[in-house]
Amino acid sequence: MAQLTCSNLTLGYEGHVVLSGLNFSVSAGDYLCIVGENGSGKSTLVKTMLGLMKPLGGRVTLGDGLRENEIGYLPQQTAVQKDFPATVREVVLSGCQGRAGMRPFYNRQEKALARESMEKMDITALAGRCYRELSGGQQQRVLLARALCATRRLLLLDEPVSGLDPMVTQEMYALIRQLNREGITVIMISHDIAAAARFASHILHVGNTVFFGTREEYLRSDIAARFLVPEGGDRP
Repeated sequence: MAQLTCSNLTLGYEGHVVLSGLNFSVSAGDYLCIVGENGSGKSTLVKTMLGLMKPLGGRVTLGDGLRENEIGYLPQQTAVQKDFPATVREVVLSGCQGRAGMRPFYNRQEKALARESMEKMDITALAGRCYRELSGGQQQRVLLARALCATRRLLLLDEPVSGLDPMVTQEMYALIRQLNREGITVIMISHDIAAAARFASHILHVGNTVFFGTREEYLRSDIAARFLVPEGGDRP
């Protein structure tokens, strides 16, 4: 059963249509990469899937028992957020807010979940460090640990390797792939079409042409032929 389904979705803002007639679904264990040119509507789609924006038409439906507060979200960071004056432990624990509700403290189970998430991301040694003193790669690991505190079912990652150097980028991709192999559904917004074609089980390409299908179907498609550059060669 699908965890998230977009049916005949029309996206936009202030009456301006960015995408229309969008249909796709994500099932448990999928690794969906959403790719496309700048301005193609990827960020608008993220906000709509999270319920932060209403679609101009169609609908987003959650299934398989998934609730909105069970989606772990790793957003693109602003300069202000990168300078956040809190400890790593505090940032990771804040991912449990959806579980805590109106309760003004974190319970034993939530603190244990934060420790487990930090262990998964190999940042336990950084727990007492100030978040704003960390490198970009370390900050992304902290935010991924925070997202894991919100869910063990579905992660929505918005450009998680943006601004990272090549080595740290590969480490982040490896972490995400491992989480997916452990059974967590991944939806990742990416500008890196080549990486999407390497790691994803499914690809949604948005823009003037819209494609949704498996990685294998995408690689055989005309749209992939236009956007993927073979190693050491020109565009096919």
